Amino acid sequence: MAIPSGTGTEVLKNITQDANNNVTRTHAVGAGNIWTILTITACNVSGTDTAATITMYDGSGTISIWEGTVPANSTMVWGDKFVLTDTDSLKFWNDAQNFDWMISYIEQDFGA
Repeated sequence: MAIPSGTGTEVLKNITQDANNNVTRTHAVGAGNIWTILTITACNVSGTDTAATITMYDGSGTISIWEGTVPANSTMVWGDKFVLTDTDSLKFWNDAQNFDWMISYIEQDFGA
C-alpha cells in the first residue's frame, strides 16, 4: 500500500449482521483502504449462552482478537481500537441463532 498523499476520503461506516446463525462472516478491506475499527457490538438475543469469536486475517494468518461466551440476552462491546489495511480481513462468528453484530469503523480511501 502506498503512503497516503493527503488525497482521498475518510468516512464513518458500519457493518451489521442481523440474526447470524453459526456462520463465519468475512469483510475484506479494499485496495488502497485503511479501516480503523472503533467498536464491535455482539448482542445475544437468544435464550442460551453463546460462544463467539472475532478474528483478523492479516494475509499471513489468522489472529484472534476476542473469544468468549456472551450470556443469554446480553451484549458484549469491544471498544479497543485497531487498524486493518488492504491485505486484511475482519471475521466474526457465533454458534447460536438470533445473534446480532454491529461494527463501527472509519474507512480511509487513498486509492490504489
